[in-house]
Amino acid sequence: MRISESAFHGIYGRASLFAALAFLTACGAKKEAEAPEAPTPVQVEAVRKGPIDHVITADAVLFPVNQANITSKINAPVRRVLVNRGDHVKAGQLLIELETSDLAAQANESKSQLEQSQAALQTVTGATVIEDRNKAQTDVESAKQVLDAAQKVYDSRVALQKQGALAQRQVDDSKVAVVQAQAAYNTAKQHLETLTNVGQREQVRAAEAQVEAAKAHYENSSVQVGYGKITSPISGVVSDRPVYPGEMPASGTPLISVVDTSSVVARANVPVKEAAIIQVGRPATITGPDGDISGKVVVVSPAVNPNTTTVEVWVQAPNPDGKLKPGGTVHVAIKAETLQDVTLVSSSAILNSDEGGQIVIVVTPDNVAHQHKVNIGVRQGINVEIISGVNEGDKVVTVGGLGLDDGSKVVIKEAPAEEDEDEK
Repeated sequence: MRISESAFHGIYGRASLFAALAFLTACGAKKEAEAPEAPTPVQVEAVRKGPIDHVITADAVLFPVNQANITSKINAPVRRVLVNRGDHVKAGQLLIELETSDLAAQANESKSQLEQSQAALQTVTGATVIEDRNKAQTDVESAKQVLDAAQKVYDSRVALQKQGALAQRQVDDSKVAVVQAQAAYNTAKQHLETLTNVGQREQVRAAEAQVEAAKAHYENSSVQVGYGKITSPISGVVSDRPVYPGEMPASGTPLISVVDTSSVVARANVPVKEAAIIQVGRPATITGPDGDISGKVVVVSPAVNPNTTTVEVWVQAPNPDGKLKPGGTVHVAIKAETLQDVTLVSSSAILNSDEGGQIVIVVTPDNVAHQHKVNIGVRQGINVEIISGVNEGDKVVTVGGLGLDDGSKVVIKEAPAEEDEDEK
């Protein structure tokens, strides 16, 4: 088969073109293979010395700073309830009234008994004792007069008997009368002393004891009546009100619950090792749905929870707007201590090693990257404490280090300047 001249030239031209393209491609590949690898652009920062806060973080549950589940000290029907759930109340405010008509009647009866005992005491100290003592005094005086008269008769008869004008028998009778009068006088005198020294004191004591007993009974009855008015022991918000008028609450059942949410306490379980460096009074931050609130540590439990091997730490913070709700979950960050003059790098300089652990890439003055294994200490925000592996002043890669091989050539690029707010 014969090929036309035009077809022959077409085939020859295409073959020449393919050969030329193949030659050029081979030459480009050779030149590319022979060209040196371009340095990798990176951004670096200098390793520095400075302070860093050792911040311990944990999840926590919120509790009110104070709460009261108020119960009744008496069993009585509910007369009326003056507050509802969600109401703000003050300490001492009346919340619930109970039915206390029967207790009020008992108090009135006790008051009457007190008044009677007081009147009896007045009678003992004012009238009865004085009359008895006056009568005893009169008896003493009368007995003394009888004794004196009997003594005079006896003395006269003794004189007459000595003169022989009177028989001995009459003298003996007079002597007996003197002895009897002396005995009557002694008895009257002793009775007066008894009334003065013992009787009056004992009668007054007995009357006073009756007054005190009646007074105590009246005060107890009055207190029982007062228990019918249920007041709030704290200022806060009514969180629960399970009773209604007419009900008879069971003994010990809370009638109303009040919580003080002006401050909240976040209770966190912290590992033992970290809790060992936390002290009461250290600053802390509670992070909730609406942002951060500053607080401080108020309790570090002295005991370890055997189930979780953690220590409970309380962080208290003000909650004036009531945004933090008791029972909610928050995050706490406790500034346990401040470490001074430690070696610091940015967290972006820390990379994970293929062999395990962490590394940083140090750029030497000849712009060669070298991988250094490091031991990490405290982290705070973007700052990381380096315990070992680098020295102050070393330049470590912060951008561009991922996938960079040890010994690679790099070129240091300046970080792009942030745009001014007016230019954004």
